[in-house]
Amino acid sequence: MDAKKLAHALSVSPQIAVADITAIEAAGFNSIICNRPDGEASGQPPFSAIAAGAKAAGLVVGYLPITPGRMTPEEVATFGKLMQDLPKPVLAYCRTGTRSSSLWAKLQASPARHADNQEAPQSARHDIVIVGGGSAGIAVAASLLARKRGLDIAIIEPADTHYYQPGWTMVGAGVFEAPVTAHTMASVMPRGVKRIRGTVTGFDPKSDSVQLEGGATVSYKRLIVCPGLKLDWAKVEGLEATLGKNGVTSNYRYDLAPYTWELVRSLKSGRAVFTQPPMPIKCAGAPQKALYLSADHWNRTRRLKDIDVGFYNAGGVLFGVADYVPALMEYVKRYDAKLNFHHNLTAIDGPAKKAWFTRTAPDQPKETVEVAFDMIHVTPPQCAPDFIRSSPLADKAGWVDVDQGTLRHKAFGNIYALGDVCSAPNAKTAAAARKQAPVVVVNVLTDMGLATGTATYDGYGSCPLTVERGKIVLAEFGYGGKLLPSFPAYLIDGKRPNRKAWWLKERLLPPIYWHAMLKGREWMAKPKIV
Repeated sequence: MDAKKLAHALSVSPQIAVADITAIEAAGFNSIICNRPDGEASGQPPFSAIAAGAKAAGLVVGYLPITPGRMTPEEVATFGKLMQDLPKPVLAYCRTGTRSSSLWAKLQASPARHADNQEAPQSARHDIVIVGGGSAGIAVAASLLARKRGLDIAIIEPADTHYYQPGWTMVGAGVFEAPVTAHTMASVMPRGVKRIRGTVTGFDPKSDSVQLEGGATVSYKRLIVCPGLKLDWAKVEGLEATLGKNGVTSNYRYDLAPYTWELVRSLKSGRAVFTQPPMPIKCAGAPQKALYLSADHWNRTRRLKDIDVGFYNAGGVLFGVADYVPALMEYVKRYDAKLNFHHNLTAIDGPAKKAWFTRTAPDQPKETVEVAFDMIHVTPPQCAPDFIRSSPLADKAGWVDVDQGTLRHKAFGNIYALGDVCSAPNAKTAAAARKQAPVVVVNVLTDMGLATGTATYDGYGSCPLTVERGKIVLAEFGYGGKLLPSFPAYLIDGKRPNRKAWWLKERLLPPIYWHAMLKGREWMAKPKIV
């Protein structure tokens, strides 16, 4: 039995045998849930045999068979009911454990799970109002309080789950389990910050107020805008209808990243397609990270020779900072990945396993290219949220219009923005938000007369390019592609694949995120004050 613990009450494992039940009982489990339909493979023990053995050992059993790629909200709800009713702890299993893990992950993200914890938005006034409770919003609130206790701060955020999104690439490669990337919003909210559960619909900077859905108004003395960006799935015709089935997946969504790993493990031959839309996007390296880790798995399992790997990029280069391209090209050649530049995904037919790209190469007529696939990893088009694009805060491209150094709004002096939504021409990564948060904090406190000096953001962003399991090309750069390494080259040479960088990504960055960035600890992120 190879069980992985997801929570105090639940562990998951691959297919178990009747002979394993004695060990399961000895390990302290009181219940077993089977998430695998009978008859999936020859030699698979039927659930009736598992149930009989479990009952003989005094264990309670539940049967919730899940067809791969077809998990429904009703099945997630049923899993939740089983977890509520069965004696704890519970061991859930399927062929590999992925379906059981996905059920738990979707259960944690379910809005219904948090429905009894809702608070109606109220009209109110606060000294500092932060729009968005993602990585940027929580980090800037925590840093504000770390520097100045007792501030009157409110965060407007409708979601009840906070995600460590950089971990989803690792979930899609089977390195992380999805639930470790999700915490409740209440658990990350800094102590002393007022949380307003509401959805922003508009801004009135002339009256220093934010409008919420339902008509409530929140007024401010200083406003910090960081709601993230919008994943525009609907911009690709047919995509929303086929996500999570028919071999169509994306590491850009919490509930889909486990499906990526399921597809990668099950694909024995055929065509694997990976897409990248026009810039800007969240973590520009993520589309090819999915490619590298998938191809590495196929290479290690000796299947790569039977799989045609294709990368379809709407842009014209593999990576925007040229210094890192040579190392990446070595892996493109190793995996025999076909690079297709100037190809933008515009439509997809999941059941037919076909995708259509608009090819717009320089000095050539625009054309539509049809591509068949057995699995496809889609990176969705991305833009600023609708309520930002239609607001007086937006520039012509729809992003919050800020000075790229101070992150202060160009027209409204008491408004700041950071994270994916701001107009600064930096890479949109969690690492960028980590460096931006203290800059905004210093400048807001100086503006309020509570500090002195001005902090300036240098455009720092980091993209740990996972080129194979166990090695990373650690891209760190600022405005204009200037290299900004955090470590000396003898320790981590960012331009070469490095095992220490993988250890940093796998072991250090998650706890740094949860216990430093979101707690106002500015380790290696303190800004220079002018």
